[in-house]
Amino acid sequence: MVRTMSGIQPTGNLHIGNYLGALVNFVELQQQYESFFCVVDLHALTQRPEAAVLQRAVREVAIGMLASGVDPDKATLFVQSHVPQHSELAWILTCLTPLGDLNRMTQFKDKSAQQPENINAGLFTYPILQTADIALYRAERVPVGEDQDQHLELARETLRRFNFVYGETFPDPQTVRSKAPRVIGLDGQAKMSKSKGNEIGLFETADETMLKLRGAKTDPARLRKSDKGTPEVCNIFSYHGYFTSAEQREEIAAGCRSAQLGCFDCKKMLAANMEAVKGPIRERAAVLRSDPARLDDILAAGADKARAAAEATMQLVRERVGLRRKD
Repeated sequence: MVRTMSGIQPTGNLHIGNYLGALVNFVELQQQYESFFCVVDLHALTQRPEAAVLQRAVREVAIGMLASGVDPDKATLFVQSHVPQHSELAWILTCLTPLGDLNRMTQFKDKSAQQPENINAGLFTYPILQTADIALYRAERVPVGEDQDQHLELARETLRRFNFVYGETFPDPQTVRSKAPRVIGLDGQAKMSKSKGNEIGLFETADETMLKLRGAKTDPARLRKSDKGTPEVCNIFSYHGYFTSAEQREEIAAGCRSAQLGCFDCKKMLAANMEAVKGPIRERAAVLRSDPARLDDILAAGADKARAAAEATMQLVRERVGLRRKD
């Protein structure tokens, strides 16, 4: 069966960008492929989080994945660091990756700019660990956002190089694009991110969501309710595309163009439609938080399955590169 693999980094509370760009996709993919989804805590170390903060974030991301519909009976859900083969394969692939390939990665520059006091080697080699994450499960389908396209292309080049040097071992991972490959934040400018303060949290209440939407950027041409708008250029209207029925979207668009509907009314409708999705997720998350032993069991079982698949790959890799131990 064709495999898919992806992960979410525990570097802040989940938001609707994570939900639309990744989690919705995960739920669909688990119906089609043998799926491996993980909380990539090793990647999070590049930001040097406090230990207790990281541990809480790992659990919250896992809870969010489960509450959003990732089914441990259909997909393998685990924590990256619980499978040590990720680090082992990353080192082997590091020794195959030319420095020039890493120098071309634009995300290194972006991430370095975000944390100028902590430009560590992990930020630079981050794409190699990402390649190992994919290769370890010999995934053929990889869901990524637009900002990860360059990393996935590097992964393909690295795995092709491994196959050329050591023999055919890894499949060529292909991109699976979500229906929301890039969700813009409330500022209407940058990708939604907690670090930029432009996010709507997945677990936030209806009141908290509405409070954030009040200050969100809309059509710049609509300074007053009487101004006619262009919904296609309004970031708030773009969110309606994910949470609002086609019929209601048409009504909102018509009201915006004719100035019969104000931006505040548009935001109120969006908040209500978001809550219809987020409310049940928040409730399921609360149930999971109330039973930490259940979450532990799910992650432990997922790690067991992931380690078995990872070790099967590593036995082959070790033999190919000359690291296999003699019995």
